[in-house]
Amino acid sequence: MLRLAWSVIEDTPSSELLTLTDTALIKLLLQQIASKILLSGEEVCALYSYIGSRTALIRDTAESRDLKVYPISGRDRVSAAQI
Repeated sequence: MLRLAWSVIEDTPSSELLTLTDTALIKLLLQQIASKILLSGEEVCALYSYIGSRTALIRDTAESRDLKVYPISGRDRVSAAQI
């Protein structure tokens, strides 16, 4: 179930993950997970707690998807923000 949760997080557009409130983010992810598998009430509560305790990590992951790294040569690298 946790693997599915992170798969759903990866499939959700970064813009949604970064702009929603914590409560809206948790609700969105729970709805997406519930659309893929049948969850018991206990599983919903566990996932709510799990996702709620990891909202900062989820947002960091979404932010890192937006940062692209472009190799220039050798060990030199430049991020999209520097271009």
